[in-house]
Amino acid sequence: MDIHITARPGHRQGILHFGGESFPCALGRSGIVIDKREGDGGTPVGSFALRELFFRPDRLTKPATALASKPIAPDDGWCDAPEDLAYNRPVRLPYPASAETLWREDHLYDLIVPLGYNDDPVKPGAGSAIFFHLAKDDGDGLAATEGCVALRLTDMLHVLARITPETRMTVELASAA
Repeated sequence: MDIHITARPGHRQGILHFGGESFPCALGRSGIVIDKREGDGGTPVGSFALRELFFRPDRLTKPATALASKPIAPDDGWCDAPEDLAYNRPVRLPYPASAETLWREDHLYDLIVPLGYNDDPVKPGAGSAIFFHLAKDDGDGLAATEGCVALRLTDMLHVLARITPETRMTVELASAA
């Protein structure tokens, strides 16, 4: 059973469809994009493996899921420097090139599932750190991400409990109608 994400062109919020259920989800600030580039704020179109689950152990216990899971630590990061050999890979902080901190003050990365986007092989500049993570509600709905797909905590826990290592996430544009 796969996950399907749909959104109208230019929209920062979409719908995650899984197992006969639908959940509102946050997308990149540029919406869904066909030609993803580093820093463009777009969520890439495509079908992606769900690599593994990272969770923040000081805030949550390991959730029920069939995915391989591991806790994150304060020195965990993700390289987003296209010219670096570790681009779109996990790194230890401090790191000499630009890298995103996974141990955040907000709760967005309390649960992170890296998507199998631009990782086999990695193409410099094609986008990095495309995750399935927790959403922030900004009062007008779910706040846009930098290119990831994000759900509310209760919805994320529900989906994680039902996915398998074979589950894929497909991101596509919905018809404008």
